[in-house]
Amino acid sequence: MRTLFRHAKDDLPASVVVFFVAVPLCLGIALASGAPLFAGLIAGIVGGIVVGAASGSPLGVSGPAAGLAVIVLNAIASLGSYEVFLVAVVLAGIIQIVLGMLGLGGLAYYFPSSVIKGMLTGIGLLIIIKQIPQALGTVPGPDTLDMEHGGGEAVHAFDHLLASITPGAVFVTLVCLGLLVVWDGWLAPRARLFRMIPGPLAAVAVGIGLSLLMSAGLLPWGLEDHQLVAIPIAGSLGEFIGQFTTPDLSALARTDVYMVAVVIAAIASIETLLCVEATDRLDPEKRITPTNRELKAQGLGNIVSGMIGGLPITQVIVRSSANIAFGGRTKLSAILHGFLILISIATIPALLNLIPLATLASILFVVGYKLAKPSLFRQMYRHGWEQFLPFLITVVGILATDLLRGIGIGLAVGVAVVLHHNLRNPFTVAQHPPETPEYRIQLAEEVSFLNKGRILQQLQLIPPSSHVVIDATRSKVVDFDVLEILRDFRAGAPARDIAVEIRGLTLDQATP
Repeated sequence: MRTLFRHAKDDLPASVVVFFVAVPLCLGIALASGAPLFAGLIAGIVGGIVVGAASGSPLGVSGPAAGLAVIVLNAIASLGSYEVFLVAVVLAGIIQIVLGMLGLGGLAYYFPSSVIKGMLTGIGLLIIIKQIPQALGTVPGPDTLDMEHGGGEAVHAFDHLLASITPGAVFVTLVCLGLLVVWDGWLAPRARLFRMIPGPLAAVAVGIGLSLLMSAGLLPWGLEDHQLVAIPIAGSLGEFIGQFTTPDLSALARTDVYMVAVVIAAIASIETLLCVEATDRLDPEKRITPTNRELKAQGLGNIVSGMIGGLPITQVIVRSSANIAFGGRTKLSAILHGFLILISIATIPALLNLIPLATLASILFVVGYKLAKPSLFRQMYRHGWEQFLPFLITVVGILATDLLRGIGIGLAVGVAVVLHHNLRNPFTVAQHPPETPEYRIQLAEEVSFLNKGRILQQLQLIPPSSHVVIDATRSKVVDFDVLEILRDFRAGAPARDIAVEIRGLTLDQATP
């Protein structure tokens, strides 16, 4: 217990920031999913308290999954009721626990670093793009930050932005964004007081103040209801408890429920593992999350969330990056943010409903910028095209399609780069000594049938009256097709007056 609270002075302010980021996202994802708004808040609470406590991730924050919004929307419609859908959420959690027990948590380690960095950058740009309508006050309702449809859909929103800008929202955005920039860049480095108070908390306070001034007519602009946070307000304890929903367990006999559960478990697990990998890379202390434990924690969270009426849960990069950006040190910040959601929606929903969405947009602008700094593009470019191309393709793919497709495209490009190197570098050639007809061909550790063309081309370039040493002593696998080429070359070498010496390889076998 003492270990959990050892960095409380850092984790508490970070948890407050994550709380303010999480609330509108929980509501927006529930809205996009066609579920009760309270279901998103339940998932946020469970993701913070239950998953946060069970997880081994020091900085990851879990909550309702934006990437599952469309799947949830369709599943609710196909299954016939939200209560039946909750059964699928519980079953998905059980599947995730089984996946963790089977040791499948290491899947994310097979994604190249360039793709992970591209994912983070693409999400950062997507956060910024998705928040522009909120910052300008042009889109009704909370922003869903729907990663399922990526940036391609968000770009179309610009068609009507200029015609529907709300001056009041723009004013709140500029004031709060300016405050955040000044707070972090000038005030905090110069005074301890400003370092103790997180900038986003100050921005939220200013946003509430501006909202009250506008509603009192003391400012020449105003904000509509859809431009403010909208948390359901319960009139009594019984009404509050009544917002929780239990699953219809009679649906356990339906095969379509199990099919939905498998889909939810698969996508939620992939998103979680990718987020874990990305969050570990952002961690200033470079700690490693135990991925199998993370799958089990997510499974437990989905079981609990489904049992009390919540949406499916994954680890979420938006909240995790906000946690890191504003000083979180341990998983205490994730746990506390869950308690803050629970306490606030039970006690002060009316106060939270005074927060302009434009204020939250300004906070997310900062989060998005920290994920997609221009310096990162320059850094990746300096690493060479082998790193820069998968990075850039991943970013563009996420913005043009959606999160999972963008990552898939980037991963395909990364694999293509590996294959390109494999095709071009199955061996090295040297003349010993230089300018003499003595050649040494050193085969790579693994030589596959994909290398046939390059090897055959090089053997054809060997001039007559040469001495050739084909060295496979370092090779672990040499494909049978390559062995045939080497056999044919050795058989035809006397006719070209070429002496062939083969080391570490028996041409009658498929491996050295």
